[in-house]
Amino acid sequence: MGIFSELLADISSLLSRYGWAYLNGIRNTLVLALAATAIGCVIGFLCGVLNTIPHARTDNPVKRFVLALIRAVIRVYVEVFRGTPMVLQAVFIYYGLPYITDKQVMFTNVWVSALVVVSINTGAYMAESVRGGIISVDPGQTEGAMAIGMTHVQTMMNVIIPQALRNIMPQIGNNFIINIKDTSVMFIISFTEFFAVHRAAVGATYKYFPSATIEMVGYLCLTLTSSFLLRVLEKKLDGSDNYELVNDDQLVMAAGNYNYPDKSSPFDERHKPSRDQVIQDVKIGKKRGER
Repeated sequence: MGIFSELLADISSLLSRYGWAYLNGIRNTLVLALAATAIGCVIGFLCGVLNTIPHARTDNPVKRFVLALIRAVIRVYVEVFRGTPMVLQAVFIYYGLPYITDKQVMFTNVWVSALVVVSINTGAYMAESVRGGIISVDPGQTEGAMAIGMTHVQTMMNVIIPQALRNIMPQIGNNFIINIKDTSVMFIISFTEFFAVHRAAVGATYKYFPSATIEMVGYLCLTLTSSFLLRVLEKKLDGSDNYELVNDDQLVMAAGNYNYPDKSSPFDERHKPSRDQVIQDVKIGKKRGER
């Protein structure tokens, strides 16, 4: 109990001194993760769509060459940014570009630099997710759209992408949660996010574990809340569980809803008194006009 009480006292001391700094770091982390995930999704969808443009051997050689070049560029982009740590990507973009271009290309705003790094990294992962989501849609959907005269762009925008978006929604949420945690490496370029506040507090107070406890609880709250909201969004996209079919239509008589007239009706061919009367009239020779 003594150690636990000491831990609570240290945490209380850190919060009273750096509470607003922690909150500011949480805000920066959330804003960066949301913006980078949104931009990364746009990059991923563009790469996924370009990577799935159909082509045949009978197509124009120029078209085939351009598509092959686009796919090669996308493949290199995906493999490079998926195969290297984000912290090194941040170092290369923020510090490396000015170094190799003699300061002709450089980022002067840390926010912009961090957003570029996290967005490009997210886009590399989303490109493969989108490609998988597009492939997962039944090919009959594309064939049906083409059969009614839709172009490839119309088919993708109105038929394929809406279904692919629903299929990859869990992956989008997963990337968002990963970005909440991975923004912690942006301290390498002096971006003030949640983990950077922890480093500053530890450097001033040397209370490493109490500050790390605050960080753990803070990140856990962020990820759990995000997971809950994303599951709610997935359920909304699923739609209703029950669908009521309209059978009572005054203008259209649906198959299976038609009933014969009541047997007591004289207009029913199965009404025995009426049928017997008609037969009797025929036998005695009554004319049609007299019946």
